[in-house]
Amino acid sequence: MKKISAKILLLLFACTAMAGLNSQAQTLNEVLTNKETPIYYFGIDFTKAKLIGDAAAKADDIVARQFDGINDLMVNEAKKYDIAGAFRKDEMNSDLGFVSKRNQKRDPETLLSSSSEDYNLLKESDITSLVKGFNTGDKKGTGLLFVVDGMNKPKKELSVWVTLFDIGSKKILLTERVEGSVGMGFSFRNYWATGFKKVIDNIKNSKYAAWKSK
Repeated sequence: MKKISAKILLLLFACTAMAGLNSQAQTLNEVLTNKETPIYYFGIDFTKAKLIGDAAAKADDIVARQFDGINDLMVNEAKKYDIAGAFRKDEMNSDLGFVSKRNQKRDPETLLSSSSEDYNLLKESDITSLVKGFNTGDKKGTGLLFVVDGMNKPKKELSVWVTLFDIGSKKILLTERVEGSVGMGFSFRNYWATGFKKVIDNIKNSKYAAWKSK
């Protein structure tokens, strides 16, 4: 009888632990409707990006410096690139270290493209695979990641998969391709940063309400 009781207690403990884990996982509705539910921003992932129609671009320099430069700009000028506000949060903690390490490993020879078809290259399954392999350290809660699809110089536009995911399980809560038009800029960083601002503005002005209603 004692052995049976011990097994029952062990089973009950396991069920309770699993219930606790499930209760911690956030749903998309909870993340977007509860202002107090935090989102952890992990930055912009360029590992799948294609720079289209810019044959003169220096791919080595872009990988070595510009990816980090754009990521830093989003955080350092948070009032202008108001990611927290777009998701109706008063503030949003961030850690760009994980995405920086990934971006630095990007092969420069695979970055440039002359094909307009590469502007819409990624699918939802690609984002799911990327997030599963993304190192989030000991972070918990809900993560936000921008995964760049294409940066189209002739079209003056970029496309980003805006992705919310449960950090613990790596389950995708939302991933949607959002485009942003590019304006004026006197450097590679500033030129493409305008596109990211338009993506953020697009989330704030229309996408957020659509996602919240899901």
